[in-house]
Amino acid sequence: MTHAQKASEFIKDQLRTKWHDETLWMVRSKRDRAVEQVKEWEQLRQLASDIKDHTLSRLDHYLTEFETRALENGIKVSWAKDATEHNQLVYEILRKRKINRVVKSKSILTEECHLNPFLESRGIEVVDTDLGERIVQFAKQPPSHIVLPAIHLKKKEISTIFQQELGTEPGNEDPEYLTRAARKHLREKFLNADAALTGVNFGIAETGGFVICTNEGNADMGVHLAPVHIASMGIEKLIPQAEHLGVFIRLLARSGTGQSITTYTSHFHAPGKGQEIHLILVDNGRTTQLGREKFRSSLKCIRCGACMNTCPIYRRSGGYSYQATVPGPIGSILSPGVDLEKYSSLPFASTLCGSCTDVCPVRINIHEQLYQWRQEIVRAGKASWSEIILMRITGQILRRPVVYKIVSQLVRLIPSGLIEFFAGRWMRQREIPVLPPSTFKEWFRKNRPSQ
Repeated sequence: MTHAQKASEFIKDQLRTKWHDETLWMVRSKRDRAVEQVKEWEQLRQLASDIKDHTLSRLDHYLTEFETRALENGIKVSWAKDATEHNQLVYEILRKRKINRVVKSKSILTEECHLNPFLESRGIEVVDTDLGERIVQFAKQPPSHIVLPAIHLKKKEISTIFQQELGTEPGNEDPEYLTRAARKHLREKFLNADAALTGVNFGIAETGGFVICTNEGNADMGVHLAPVHIASMGIEKLIPQAEHLGVFIRLLARSGTGQSITTYTSHFHAPGKGQEIHLILVDNGRTTQLGREKFRSSLKCIRCGACMNTCPIYRRSGGYSYQATVPGPIGSILSPGVDLEKYSSLPFASTLCGSCTDVCPVRINIHEQLYQWRQEIVRAGKASWSEIILMRITGQILRRPVVYKIVSQLVRLIPSGLIEFFAGRWMRQREIPVLPPSTFKEWFRKNRPSQ
């Protein structure tokens, strides 16, 4: 299904659409207030962008340095070319140690690799410990947002889910009560887990260490209690030196949630006594994207979600309409590179207003890349044939003044109801503008001063 078809399902519930839109705009507004407190914000954005550009230009060098330092620290490093290899590596680590209970903190990469169902099909219990992730896991849904995974659900729905899964009081929608119930449930899972799975926010080539940012402390709880820590890291998450980390930490939380910093910024350099750290470096299409000159800067993304919170299309169509692990504007330039046919509608799910580019903390030119993907999709013959014909006819009209003049006069004779009929879905939430009585040229001839 196309994005438009999936979006039409979401917007049937107008109250939910309005609430979803307003909630995400509230998060965007918090971001704006946080940014206003940092006078050097634009300089930080540029610096972060430059660091990422430099890292991507020498990614092979920094990956080698990172692996060398990590191994020296006692971290066991593996490489995965795709999701299949990644999942198999995780499974082998668990199988060899006869581990069948794991806790997992929020990880977009493991969602991308569909790790949970892979392990569950092999008899391993995987418990997502981020509260939002646990809610959607109970609901048997994927996250709808990369930072706010359960943003599409209301308190009443979460209360019903918790009543079914945790035995909470029927009808009790109090967020504190529900959170305490989840905390009690998850504490038991932490204590009984034999391994902890995490993602990685930043890997530091200079030290071989990596950083995980959370607001709930669930990554720390899982990692410090379990004897085995498996961290999955996309190869684009590298930065060269430890001194660069402060730039990104200042940008990440402010952009994502309007906080000055995440509650927990946890550093991992070496395993503790009696523990193991396994780090899996995952490609899964990233080097292919790196080779696309027009789109390689999309790999600078630090997964803050700011582009989603500001996007008028995402806010009104919901995350599931994108049918991709990473939805919204950034997902719409990442996903076509993975499967052009499946995701060919996503670059068109944009107004090209540029708000996503304006809020991106690493200055990715998101709206320009969306436009460039549209061109690639048309050239590949994946666009709608009706749209292609319409654009070609429009192009022929616009490049011929005489034809344009005739058409502009004829269009005034067409009843507005007929235009609405042919425009179809496009007109459902739009009104045809009233045409002026004359064109500018006609007006000018009539009103120009005599020479």
